[in-house]
Amino acid sequence: MSKQRLLSAALVTVGLAWSAVSPAAVETRTLNNGNLVMEDIPPVPGQVADDLNRYQSVRSAAVLGWTEAGDALYISTRFGEVDQIHRVDRPGGARQQLTFFKEPIGQVEPRPRTQQIAFTMDAGGSEDAQIFLFDPATGESRMLTDGESRNGQIAWSPDGSLIAYQSTRRNGRSNDIWITRLTKDGYTSTLALESPDGSWWGPVSFSADNRRLLVQQYISSTNSLVHVLDLESGTLQHVAGDSDSESRNYAGDFDRDGSGIFYVSDQRGEFAQLVHRNLVSGEERVITASIPWDVSAITLSDDRRRAAFTVNENGMDQVYLLDPRNMRYRKVEDLPMGVVGGLAFNGQGDKLALSINTPKTPTDTFVLNLRRAPLRYSSLERWTRSEVGGLDTDRFVEPELVHYPTFDQVDGEARKIPAFVYRPRDVEGPVPVVISIHGGPEAQYRPYFSSTYQLWLQKLGVAVIAPNVRGSAGYGKTYVALDNGYKREDSVRDIGALLDWIDTQPDLDADRVAVFGGSYGGYMVLASAMHYSDRLRAAVDIVGISNFVTFLTNTRDYRRDLRRVEYGDERDPDMRAFLERISPSNNVDKIRVPMLVVQGENDPRVPVTEAEQIVAALRDGGKPVWYMNALNEGHGYRKKENRDVYAQVTALFFSEHLLEKPVSRWEIQEDDEVQAAENTR
Repeated sequence: MSKQRLLSAALVTVGLAWSAVSPAAVETRTLNNGNLVMEDIPPVPGQVADDLNRYQSVRSAAVLGWTEAGDALYISTRFGEVDQIHRVDRPGGARQQLTFFKEPIGQVEPRPRTQQIAFTMDAGGSEDAQIFLFDPATGESRMLTDGESRNGQIAWSPDGSLIAYQSTRRNGRSNDIWITRLTKDGYTSTLALESPDGSWWGPVSFSADNRRLLVQQYISSTNSLVHVLDLESGTLQHVAGDSDSESRNYAGDFDRDGSGIFYVSDQRGEFAQLVHRNLVSGEERVITASIPWDVSAITLSDDRRRAAFTVNENGMDQVYLLDPRNMRYRKVEDLPMGVVGGLAFNGQGDKLALSINTPKTPTDTFVLNLRRAPLRYSSLERWTRSEVGGLDTDRFVEPELVHYPTFDQVDGEARKIPAFVYRPRDVEGPVPVVISIHGGPEAQYRPYFSSTYQLWLQKLGVAVIAPNVRGSAGYGKTYVALDNGYKREDSVRDIGALLDWIDTQPDLDADRVAVFGGSYGGYMVLASAMHYSDRLRAAVDIVGISNFVTFLTNTRDYRRDLRRVEYGDERDPDMRAFLERISPSNNVDKIRVPMLVVQGENDPRVPVTEAEQIVAALRDGGKPVWYMNALNEGHGYRKKENRDVYAQVTALFFSEHLLEKPVSRWEIQEDDEVQAAENTR
């Protein structure tokens, strides 16, 4: 293997050995003003940090919405440590930074008929987001929520006088819907819908007359409903989905005269189709019956004369224009192939903004210029061109979509699991492999641009495989339900089948495989290490579930019932016994691979205790484990200074435990030089 492809293996002398490690022997260091705690992690050589710097300097530019005049865009990008709101006035124009907070901005919704912007922001990754109203003219913002509860899912009324949102304000655990009325003298907030159960409720869109609100109810990954709330009477009309038989139903918007709604549903088949429903007669029309993939998003122009929707086709997005008057649609041709988001019409309805992310380019903002006819367009303009640290994107690797056989059968043949395979360029095989497992579990790996993957491919010379194991979205409602409840470990068996497939590939080294994943993907990493330690070299668990019972006990109240539907109810004795039996923290004796555990102290989803207990159990068993915990982060790292160290440590960990450690391209540094490099970052 060519040595220029390899990350430093110079620190072999500080690698952890297979010997008992007692808590008193843990070596602890802190970085980033004491906010990043590192335990038993060797110092990263300064040269390693320098060599990875360009990969860590990549930016993106995602659509947030149009200005009121409809001729400029708000985007999200990062010039400092975290993403903030910027304005771009023309294609290729300068990004004018508008907000300058220390925490990243969350959801952003421009207020209709004004220049103001509503946005959400939390502190330290707690996810207790507050809603702020920001005036770009003065740079001032004011908080509209109570400063304590969790708030989000913002929806403005068409005239900008009302803002609806989801909040836990009432009791700290229920996902209720509140409405704030803004006047010249201030604002008043009222509880519009008290969540009747433990499911997730959120506002989607107001009717044109401000009298009704389209409401989403989410029960589980396979069961969701749509309602219309009459804001004067408080009456809740159930309009899509069936509480007696599970189906996915996602609210879109009211039609032009408010007599009907658009929504997405899989009631009639495996995939989510776009549907129009007449609210008076109940008559429904399936619009996309001929498209055998999930419709993933829909947006309408302010006057409801145009619409656009996206279709998730094998992980890649197709964009369609829709005429809401006759329900005809047309695919937008010649778009860059990738993942599309942020669909937004300007106020005049003659431009459609969208974010496009491809395997070779980070998220950037584009605008589709539209003609008068609803299904016609003239050109696609690129408004932003995000920096990639001076890297040659032509050298970036695009993935290959494969389908490998797993243990069970469908119609007499082995079930096939989709996976995206990234193979390094110009490296003699067989090469090591990192299996990257997405979270969720009701999510899907899609071929987004990943500077992390490109770093591993070019600097480590490893292949990366991102499987969509059973339970993943995007492949029909049967597939997404295959890992629920007592079937949880079937998804882990899909990783075992992937190891079998790797063994059949001559360019991949089945003896040098690592697993990597976050959140539910972190559980999958721990479970894979539990079942397949004899076939793995290393494992990286990021904010992962280590014990389902303690996770369900300690996750925040507003999430607990939602997660019980997916994982099982730990209050049931039989289910509790099952969850205890499959939990990695109770099976540490089976884990025999080095582990890197990454956590955020303020994580409300997978509490820090999940990381602490698996790290303690591994140490008690004499197993090598590196542990890093960011005290100012939550469910994943959002601050660049923390993400940078995390990326460097992960690369060093793979170099230490996955590669064969030939002569490195980096010089061996003395311990004091290495420590000096750490202290100056």
